[in-house]
Amino acid sequence: MQTSIKNKAYLSLTATSIIWGTTWVASRIGVEDVPGLQVSYLRQFLAGCILLTFYFIKGEKLPTWPQFRWLFVLSIFMFVLANGFSTWSVKYIPSGLASLISALAPIFVVLIDLVFFRQFKNSGLTYVGLFIGFAGVGLVFYENAFHQQPEGYFLGVIYGLIAMLAWSIGTIFLTRNKYNVNPYYAMGWQMFLSSFMIFALAKVTGNDIPVSEVPLKTWGAIAYLIIAGSVFAFAAFIYSIKHLPVAIASLYAYINPIVAMICGTLILDEPFTLNLLLGAVVTLVGVYLVNYSVKKV
Repeated sequence: MQTSIKNKAYLSLTATSIIWGTTWVASRIGVEDVPGLQVSYLRQFLAGCILLTFYFIKGEKLPTWPQFRWLFVLSIFMFVLANGFSTWSVKYIPSGLASLISALAPIFVVLIDLVFFRQFKNSGLTYVGLFIGFAGVGLVFYENAFHQQPEGYFLGVIYGLIAMLAWSIGTIFLTRNKYNVNPYYAMGWQMFLSSFMIFALAKVTGNDIPVSEVPLKTWGAIAYLIIAGSVFAFAAFIYSIKHLPVAIASLYAYINPIVAMICGTLILDEPFTLNLLLGAVVTLVGVYLVNYSVKKV
C-alpha cells in the first residue's frame, strides 16, 4: 500500500510539474485576442464559483470574519497581483521568460526576510545562491538584448516582476499568519474575491472587451487553465506534498520553466537558444541553492 501511495505521489508531482509549465503557454494563447486582465478575472471567477459551489454542497461553513480578512489579503497578493499581472505579462513577453521570472520567488522570499524579518537562518551558501540566481537572469536578458523585442516587452517584464514580488510577499504572509481553513476551500474564496478586484482593474485600465467578443480559442485556454491548472494540478500538488519529502515535492518549481520554454517553442514558436537554456538552468540552480541553504541551516 505504501509503495502504491508513493508511486501515486510521484505521478502527482510529475503531473504538477508538466501541467503548471503548460499553463504559461495556455495563458499566452488566451491573451492573443483578449486583454490579459480579462482572461485572469474570467478564469478566477469561474474557477472560484466551481470550488465554492462544491464545498457549499459538502456543507462547508462560511469563513469567520478573521478568516475572511486573511483570505481577502491573500487574494490581493496571490491572485490579483501575482496571477493577474503574470497573465498580463504574457501579452508582451514569451511564456518561458514569464515562468522563469516567476521561479525567482523563493529568492525574493529570502531577500525580503533578510531585510525585514530575519526569520530564516542564512549561510554563505545562501548568498552564493542569490548571486548565481541573479547571474542566470542577467544571462537571459543579455541573450534577449540582441534580438529585436516586440512593443511592450519591457512593460511585460515589469508586470512579471510585480507578479513575482507579490507572490513572494503573499508567501511570507501565509507562513506568518495561518488560519484553519481547508486549502481548496480557501483557494476558492481567494479566486472568487480576486475576480471582482481584477475586473475593476481591467475596467479602469481599459483592458476589457465585451464577453460576447471573446473567441472560442480563448474560452478553450481558460477552460484548460481552470480544469487542468486550477483544479487538477493543484489537487495533485497537495497530494504530492502530503506523501513526499518537501525537498522532492518542491522540485516542480524547477521543472515548470523548462516545460514552459519547450512548449512555448513547440506550440508558439517562441525563441529558444542555447544561451537562453543555459541562463534558465543557472537561474534555477541559484534558486535551488537558496532553498537548500535555508532549509539546511
